[in-house]
Amino acid sequence: MTFLTLRADQRADVRIFDLDSGETSVVFSSTSLFVEAPNWHPEGEWLVLNVEGGLVRLRADGSSALEPMQVPAPLVLNNDHVISPDGRHLLISARDGRLYRLPWGGGAATPVTELPDPALRFKYYLHSVSPDGLTLAAIGGGLDASGDWVTNVYTLPASGGPHTQLTDDAFADDGADFSADGEWIWFNSERAGEYPGHAQLFRMRTDGTQLTRVTHDDRVNWFPHPSPDGRHVLYLSYPVGTTGHPPNLEVELRLIELASGTVSTIDSFLGGQGTTNVPGWSPDGRRVAYVAYPTTESAGGGLRPAHQR
Repeated sequence: MTFLTLRADQRADVRIFDLDSGETSVVFSSTSLFVEAPNWHPEGEWLVLNVEGGLVRLRADGSSALEPMQVPAPLVLNNDHVISPDGRHLLISARDGRLYRLPWGGGAATPVTELPDPALRFKYYLHSVSPDGLTLAAIGGGLDASGDWVTNVYTLPASGGPHTQLTDDAFADDGADFSADGEWIWFNSERAGEYPGHAQLFRMRTDGTQLTRVTHDDRVNWFPHPSPDGRHVLYLSYPVGTTGHPPNLEVELRLIELASGTVSTIDSFLGGQGTTNVPGWSPDGRRVAYVAYPTTESAGGGLRPAHQR
C-alpha cells in the first residue's frame, strides 16, 4: 500500500497560526514522517494527525512528541478524519470506502456506513461533523452510468443511516465543511471553472439550496474551513493550472473575513495534499493548525520547531 513520503531534503512542519498575534509557530517537525491533516480536539489540548494510514496525537502547545492512537487492524485510513464535538469519538474515512467511529481512548471501530457496491467503486471521504454532532458532511465518489469517476457532496447521520445527496452533476466537488451555525455547507468545486481543475469555493444550505459561489480568482482554491466562532473561513490556494490537490506545490493558506469579505494570505510554503484536508481550527476560532512541507531551498524554512523527529 502506497503512502506519501518526504523527499530527502524535506521535512513536515506542524504549524499553528495565531490570528490575534499574527505569528506562526512550529509545534512539531519530522524529516522522516509524512504527518498530515491536523484536527484540534474540542478541549483544546490535543492535535490529531494522520501518518501512513494510522492516527497520532500531539499536544497543541508543542510540549510532547507524537503519541500513536489505537486504530484496530486491519483498518487502514486515508487522511480524512474529524473529532466529534463532545470529544468522545474520532470519525474517520477508511481506504475500504466506509466511514467509521472510534472511541477517543481506543476500542473497536463501529461502521457508520455500509459496504459500498464494488461495481460502482463508491467511496466516502469524510470532511466535517455538524456543530451538534448529529450529521456528517462527506464527499462521495464513484462511477456514473458512463463509467466516469464523479464526486458529489453528501450528508449522513453520524450514528449511521441513509445518506442525502446534495449535489448531482459531473463537476468535481470536494472538501465539504459545516459553518459554525450548522446551517451551511462550504465546499470546493470545478462547476464554475475556466479551465480543467479550476476549483473555486462555494457554499449552500444543508438541504442543497441557495448555492453561491464565494471566490472569484484565477487560482485553484480547495478545502474551505469555517471557524468555530463564525468569523472566518480558511482555505488552501493552489497556483493557476493545478489539477486536483497534489502535494509539493508552492501554495498559500488564505483567510476570508466573513464580515467584510476581505481575503488575506497568512502563510506561503511548499505543501498541498496533507496541509489542511480536514478542519484544523482551535475550539475558540483564534488559532489554526496545518502542515507545511518545506525543503532546504523552499520558502518558510527558517521557523524553528518545538519538537523534531
